[in-house]
Formats: sequence, C-alpha cells, structure tokens
Amino acid sequence: MVAGDSRSVCFPPQLREYTTRKDLNGGGLRVNFLVNYGWEWDLAGLQAPGKSREQIRQQLRTRDISRVDLVIRWGGMRRLSGFLPVQAVYADFYVVERLWPDFQPEDFARALEWYARQDVTLGG
Repeated sequence: MVAGDSRSVCFPPQLREYTTRKDLNGGGLRVNFLVNYGWEWDLAGLQAPGKSREQIRQQLRTRDISRVDLVIRWGGMRRLSGFLPVQAVYADFYVVERLWPDFQPEDFARALEWYARQDVTLGG
C-alpha cells in the first residue's frame, strides 16, 4: 500500500490506485511505501481527549496501516524521521548503507532474514 498526500502535485499519479489496502484474507506480507508522506499530514485533525485508542487510530490518515514490525532505512539513516509515529512505536530498525536508487532485492531479503532472528517483545 502507498500512503501519503495523494492530492499533492508531488504525488505520482500512477501510484493513486495503490492508496487503499487490498484485502489479504487475513494473511500475507504487508508492505507499505510512504510517498509524499509527512507526520503532520497524517496526524492533521487528530483529536484525542476522551477518546479510546481505536477512536484515535480511526482519525489517522494512515488508519489502514497496521502496527509496523520492521522499518528498513537506506542511506545509513538511523532515525524515525516522523515515519508512521503511531504504528512504528515498537518497530525494529534495519539499516542499509546504500541509497534508495541503489537498493536491491537482496537488501530486502537480508532485512527479513535479520528480523526473523530478533527477539520481538513489543516493549515488554
């Protein structure tokens, strides 16, 4: 799924069809790409006082994106940078030194192999 401000002129029109989550029938790997995304856009209009977690989550513009387990950062970056602040609160980070244009399928495979060896505690 692609998440981001699709109304912006900076958003590639060919990606608009991917801005809604396709039904995976409860299974499958979910991969999210953020294009023209900013946490300010995502949280705009959020009103929390007296609301449950689910009510707050439904106000997010990225409400279709579930909890993020793994964040892959390229270019050697080691920060969240406003990336899905609600969903990524317990995410593990895998860092790839090469820049995005040089990102290779094996980088993704190595990240998944690395994540499979992690002790996932969700903050516990």
